[in-house]
Amino acid sequence: MEVVKKVLSGERITEEEALFLLREGDLLTLGQLANAVRNRKHPEREVTFVIDRNINYTNVCTCRCRFCAFYREKNDPEAYLIDKETLTKKIKETLEIGGTAVLLQGGLHPDLTIEYYEDLLSFIKEQFPQIHVHGFSAPEIIHISRVSGIPVEEVILRLKKAGLGSIPGGGAEILVDRVRERIAPNKAKTEEWLNVHRTAHRLGLRTTATMMFGSLDTDEDIVEHLRVIRELQDETGGFTAFIPWSYQPDNTELGKEVKEKSSGERYLRVLALSRIYLDNFENIQASWVTQGGKLAQIALKFGANDFGSLMIEENVVAAAGVRFRMPLSEIIRLIKDAGYTPVQRDTLYRKIKTFS
Repeated sequence: MEVVKKVLSGERITEEEALFLLREGDLLTLGQLANAVRNRKHPEREVTFVIDRNINYTNVCTCRCRFCAFYREKNDPEAYLIDKETLTKKIKETLEIGGTAVLLQGGLHPDLTIEYYEDLLSFIKEQFPQIHVHGFSAPEIIHISRVSGIPVEEVILRLKKAGLGSIPGGGAEILVDRVRERIAPNKAKTEEWLNVHRTAHRLGLRTTATMMFGSLDTDEDIVEHLRVIRELQDETGGFTAFIPWSYQPDNTELGKEVKEKSSGERYLRVLALSRIYLDNFENIQASWVTQGGKLAQIALKFGANDFGSLMIEENVVAAAGVRFRMPLSEIIRLIKDAGYTPVQRDTLYRKIKTFS
């Protein structure tokens, strides 16, 4: 088969070939191809992971995404905005177990301007200068821009100056506006999401790219998402990693319409295709938070070279009824049992500690 030869020889595949592999490729063949690409890029037989904590500074959000079970209206009794005492406690706990970063994300709060975020970052960097802040997804940055009446570029510059270290890929979902209109009509459009990351790369901030598949997207939509991500990486080289995960329907509005979760087979298929198609990405991350440890372990043979985060706190996926938890010892065991050496890294994929 011509596409198999192209992948094994290191040639770039087309969107048509990607669609063929996703739809008709034998699963084990896909896994073998993805594993070959992964081993070519990472011959050292290591699997990396990071120790960090998800801190959701607010659950108040005007976006009302149909797949989200986490957000609350401003006047909801469960609505909150984190205080500095709680923030301090969470970061101290992270550092105590060897954590190197916090993932700072929240809802699109209607009242918070750029000054709030600058103060939040400055406080963290003053109290904990050693911690890396991976924070504020593209929709949050766009929201800050609109609420504050300043351009996206100025938002990113000011956040960086206040202590922002990198930007997560959240809010991408599927980068096809037809799908976005149906699952998150109030969220940033495809070009807006891409522009935030393009701007961040130009200003010297690395970012990650993500994809949530399995809601109202088609095979063609998945390939289109990968296409625009690959094109931007060609342009800037600013993405550190790509992380696909599957839609979780429980407790969400969209779950009334789309009740089924993607199968483990579908996850592995999309993951493998991501590794094969995204030939300009160094790192592909397994998502044990949505898939569980065993499937994430299998993912290491389907193209993933990174096990993601120990993530001592996670609230958004948990709100949708998925509560996989994993101690550090289990992450190390799963990686070793798959035949790899576990390596702790930082957010920018610099190696910190090898567990031999």
